[in-house]
Parts: sequence; structure tokens; C-alpha cells
Amino acid sequence: MTKASSSLQDLRRGLYVKAKAEPSWRFWGLYVHVCKMETLREAYALARKNNGAPGIDGVTFEVIDAQGVEAFLEQIQGELNERTYRPLRARRQEIPKDGGKVRILSIPAIRDRVVQGALKLILEPIFEADFQPGSYGYRPKRTAHEAVQRVATAIVQWKTRVIDLDLRAYFDTVRHHLLLEKVARRVNDGDVMHLLKLMLTASGKQGVPQGGVISPLLSNLYLTEVDRMLERAKEATRNGKYTYVEYARFADDLVVLIDAHPRHAWLLEAVSRRLREEFAKLQVEVNEEKSRNVDLSCGESFGFLGFDFRRIRSVKARVWRAQYTPKLKKRTALLRQLKEVFRRHRSQPIERVVDLINPVLRGWVNYFAVGHSDKCFSFVKDWVEKKIRRLMGRARNRGGFGWKRWSKCWLYEELKLFNSYRVHRAAAPKARPAG
Repeated sequence: MTKASSSLQDLRRGLYVKAKAEPSWRFWGLYVHVCKMETLREAYALARKNNGAPGIDGVTFEVIDAQGVEAFLEQIQGELNERTYRPLRARRQEIPKDGGKVRILSIPAIRDRVVQGALKLILEPIFEADFQPGSYGYRPKRTAHEAVQRVATAIVQWKTRVIDLDLRAYFDTVRHHLLLEKVARRVNDGDVMHLLKLMLTASGKQGVPQGGVISPLLSNLYLTEVDRMLERAKEATRNGKYTYVEYARFADDLVVLIDAHPRHAWLLEAVSRRLREEFAKLQVEVNEEKSRNVDLSCGESFGFLGFDFRRIRSVKARVWRAQYTPKLKKRTALLRQLKEVFRRHRSQPIERVVDLINPVLRGWVNYFAVGHSDKCFSFVKDWVEKKIRRLMGRARNRGGFGWKRWSKCWLYEELKLFNSYRVHRAAAPKARPAG
């Protein structure tokens, strides 16, 4: 979970243990912990670490630090204690997506990030105890790579029928009354519920704002019943150590994998129907145009968390294994971003350009440095080398790529161009015995 001071850690650990031991317990007296200066300080420290742009009020962390953090937090604490706190409207910012679309990011004011962070610090351990094993998005000590490995393991274990679901505008369609009902099953504190309602309604009549500190926790909570249904399906189809249904969910990205044996064919329709029933209860719309059923045994593929998944036969070992590579559109988006950097800074020293593209390459490669990304990495590396050489050649009114003038050794040792294109191989998952 989010790291905090020792006494706050003890409180959070106690809340988690209690919630885990008693799944029907409703917690009371939480609001006083939200208002404690210790909690507010920790929430501010986390917000400061994440940095980020100012909200609609234009107040930056530099301004707060200059005027005094303690005075800033004391004002927030006073408003919370006196029940006069009201969140400001979030500043909306458009973030480009693939295909020319945009994602609307809501940027709360720093004061509201602190309050949301304080509330999250208290509520997170309670709901974390209720979250299911197949949920990975925005959870403490869980990563997207673990979700990817879970899917790869399922493929190796002959779960090759895949339900690939796409949810239409999930974050924008979360119903506040249903979400508050789910929170109330665990929280018996009127002040906490009122504070949470203020946060939700500040962003509109429905939806959880992408960019809000507490939004990831709430979006996971909203879909927990879907996860529970899938866990029941796993247990109902269990055969000793192995199950014939597996799933992985990262926020609104969900994939379900079902055993390939003919006697389990009925599960594909049954699980698909139950999923749609659960989403209908939540008034979450399934995007049927993008959702599909995939059969990996027929050579088909599906996408999950930026990777393309296939099942291939190993040439040496003559066994089936999962292959996952970066999606083509993710590679295209990276090159487009790098092109924009080259275009905007073509008149600047090459060292400045390298300083700008290195962090982009490092972040992208670190994410995709699992699975079978070697060929994609080689393509990107070669593309960047050529782009750098062409940029330097044009600056000197020379044609070509300057293979002799600027060797690979010079690019990586003298210019310090990013060069860590290594793929980290995960341990091979064990296959399920036939039968």
C-alpha cells in the first residue's frame, strides 16, 4: 500500500486486517482520521512527489512551499473540521489518443488533491481487503507486467478461447448512486460519505474524473462484483490445481481466457452472458464493435495492456507457448512522439535533442521489456540511430546517414544516446497436463 508514517501505517494495517477478517463489517469513526494533520501531511507529500500541473485556481507547489506548507494544511484541516470544505471544479485538459481521439483529463486543484489523497489513505486498506486476485490496475504492489504474465500463463495452460471485452467510456459513465451504495456497504460514517459525494459531484452528474487522486480506487471498487463473478466461475470449474477459466483486469481493460477442450466450449457463451449481465447492473455499456471472442488455437490474436498476444509452437522444444509483443499502434505512437521532438528542436544542439528523447525511450522500453519485444526494439533502435544521424547531417549540409562520421560507438558512448534495449525474460509458466 501507499507508504506512510509509522502511526498512519499502523492504522492502515489495522483497517486492512479488520476488513479482511470481517467482510461484512462497516467502519465508523473514519472522518477524524482523514482530518488529522498527519494524514494531510502524508497526502501532501504524495501529491508533491507526483508534482503535476496546477488546478483551476492556478496555485502551484512552489507557491505553497513559499507561503508555508503547514499554514496551507491547517487551512484545509480547519475547513474539514468545520464541514465548510468544498472542492473546486477540476481543470479539464485534452490528452491525444491513438486514432486522433482525445482523453479528457481532469486536474484538481492541489488543495483538492490533498483532501482526496487523505481520504484515499484511510479508505484504501478497507477496500483493498475486498479486491480480487485478478484485479491489477492502480493497486499497491501490483503491476501491469504481473497482469501480462497471468495472461501468458493461462495461454500456456491451454486456455486459448478468449473473451476480449471493451467498455465504452467507462470512467465517464460510473453512476454515483451505485458507487456510493458500494462504499456504504463498508463505511458507516456520514461525514466520509458526504465528503465523497462532494468530490464526485464536483466533476459532474456521473463518472469518476481521470486524473483524480481517489478515482482509481473508486473505479476498481465499482467493478469488484464483476471480479467476484469471475472468481466464482473459476472455482466452479476447478479441477485440482488447475481451473478452466482465468481472467485479468487492469482498470477497464478486461480479458477472460477459457480452456480449449471441447467439453468446456459452453463456458465461452455462459461467461460472456454473465459478464454482460453484471455490466448491465452497473449500467456500464459494452462496446460490441470492439469486443470479440478470439480462438488462439486458430492463429488469432488479441490485445491487452499494449501487447499483442498469440500462441505459437516452439521450434526447439516442440511445445506451445505464449508470445506477446508490443502492439503496432504503440510503436507507431512512440515514433510519432519522437518525430515531434526532432521537428521542434532540429535547430538546437544534438545533445539537447538526445536529452529530450532519452527519457521517452527509457520509459517506453522499460514497459515493453518483457515477453518477445526483441524485433520491435531492434526496429526502434535502428530508426532512432538513423534519425539522429540524419539530423546531424542536415545541420552540416551533408547528405546520407553519416555511417562513418558517426559510428554506433560514438552515438552511445560520446553522445550518451539511450541504449538499454534489453528484454527481461520471465520464468516459463508450467503447462497444464492434458486431459
